[in-house]
This record gives sequence, structure tokens and C-alpha cells, in this order.
Amino acid sequence: MIEESVIKKLMASTECGVCGQRYEVDDIHVLGHEKDLWFLRASCSACHSQSLMAAVIKEGRITDFITDLAEAELGKFKNADVITADDVLDAHIFLRGFDGDFSQLFTQR
Repeated sequence: MIEESVIKKLMASTECGVCGQRYEVDDIHVLGHEKDLWFLRASCSACHSQSLMAAVIKEGRITDFITDLAEAELGKFKNADVITADDVLDAHIFLRGFDGDFSQLFTQR
């Protein structure tokens, strides 16, 4: 049985449809559920709007993922290092100062 706290954490990754603020776990209230169908209320702490949500959450089932990688590419990256928050920050810092000139970027040594 899936616990309400898990459902609230999952739904806290959504954003308010009015102002775009991401919901906090405490903003999500479980109204009830029937098997895999959960009903929730979200209260936005920023704009104070309320939303009703319905979510289908299946326990113990791994869903397929969508990718544009070919089979060979999937095999190549299967055992690659996980991208960390520092990696994303480094890319952000680089792109903030990047002027878009790829030819110059790839000819630098």
C-alpha cells in the first residue's frame, strides 16, 4: 500500500497553474483514493489559489521511459556516470557566458 506521505512528495513536484510556484509537501492534502486513483487538493502558498488534482499511481510497477537514443547509444551510456547537481551548475555557469559561437568553441585547444 502506498503511503500518503509518498503521494504528497510526488505531487509536490508540480507547479501552481496560476502563478507557477512549486508546491511544498505541506501544500498538498490527500482527499482520498480508490485503488490507484488518488484525489488531492493543492493550496499555493504564494498566490493562495487552490487546485484539485487526480493522479493515477501504480505501486510496484516500473514504467517505460521515452528516449530518442538509438539502441547502440543506450548501450554506450548505460554505465555512464550519473549527472550530479555540480555538473548541472557547471553547465549553467558555462552557458551563462557562452556567446553561441560553436565553431570557435570546438576549434579551441
